[in-house]
Amino acid sequence: MVTSPVVNTYPLSNYTFGTKEPKMEKDTSVADRLARMKVNYMKEGMRTSVEGILLVQEHNHPHILLLQIGNTFCKLPGGRLKPGENEIEGLKRKLCSKLAANSPSFQPNWQECKKLFLVHLSEREYFAVPKNLKLLAVPLFELYDNVQRYGPVISTIPQQLSRFQFNMVAS
Repeated sequence: MVTSPVVNTYPLSNYTFGTKEPKMEKDTSVADRLARMKVNYMKEGMRTSVEGILLVQEHNHPHILLLQIGNTFCKLPGGRLKPGENEIEGLKRKLCSKLAANSPSFQPNWQECKKLFLVHLSEREYFAVPKNLKLLAVPLFELYDNVQRYGPVISTIPQQLSRFQFNMVAS
């Protein structure tokens, strides 16, 4: 019998949430973004991005932490790697950039990543969310096959996570 990898998930109430300065967009329009991406492609080649799946639990059900921009667009925390950067180190850098406080006493201990970049959260963490973003805990059942709301990548996360066994750890 093959057993699934076990992922410990901790209650959302174990985590502390604060704010930090907003992350400003580099581009003011879609055309500006496309032009910048074209220049970067000519200099560096194909763009490599990493994103992390951060799991928590609420009411004994797994939830994924998503960043919400405005009132509608949601994304996984992460971003573009520097040329030649290691994926795991780059993911840790991007998670710190997106969610870590500016204070050394609140730096998260991003533990382990598996390909698909499922980030195993510690039992307690402090997340500092840029003021222009919201961090949502979205239940897996809401993501499932919900391409209209979450797009083609995020809506397939429940299927991707089906190979894992969740250990709902009580606080």
